[in-house]
Amino acid sequence: MLSFDNVTVSLAGVRILRDIRFTVEQSATLALIGTNGAGKTSLLRTVMGFTSVTGTITFDGKPLDKVPAANRAGLGIGYAPEDRRLFSAFTVEENVLMPGQVAGLSARDLAARRDRVYEILPELQELAPRPAGSVSGGQGKMVALARALMIGTRLVMLDEPFQGLAPALARRYAQALRALRDRDPDVTLIITESNPGLLKKFADSALVIERGEVRKANLDIVEAA
Repeated sequence: MLSFDNVTVSLAGVRILRDIRFTVEQSATLALIGTNGAGKTSLLRTVMGFTSVTGTITFDGKPLDKVPAANRAGLGIGYAPEDRRLFSAFTVEENVLMPGQVAGLSARDLAARRDRVYEILPELQELAPRPAGSVSGGQGKMVALARALMIGTRLVMLDEPFQGLAPALARRYAQALRALRDRDPDVTLIITESNPGLLKKFADSALVIERGEVRKANLDIVEAA
């Protein structure tokens, strides 16, 4: 589904991703493991079109670099950044609906996508009328996940989703991901994390990223290290 072929990304003359080569198949869950500054976020931002790239990225067999960044969500790609980036003055539901509205979905499709989100994250239906700025950090992570699910019907990318979550909320987040997998088994997931143990139970495969370079890894081996 998503393939990187010799992809290099530079920022201010410094290479932050180096000759990236890998493929994620449809319906797979990929754990992207690395320390802070290793390149995890840069790789996800590259998929979204926020960096300048040499090399080739394909999505469903078609070159992704031909698609403007503003149109990539319309391909069914959802992205939840590490810092959530919620609009605090908008309600929780307005934040959730926004990606679909920007993508030009019809009112009927918006309602169907919203219902899908609430099926996976029912607690957000109760929070729906609250200003997003009033929710806790952990709840904000759930809202960011919901926003990614609103548009991510093919590929969902989550950047350090468990970072800063209390154990109970981390378990709830993992339950939501399992609910997504059960409901929509064809959706592809890419999840970045510093602690591979958090992803071991539901990731199919793992890549380790170090200094902008990736290599395949076994989750058991990575955890033991």
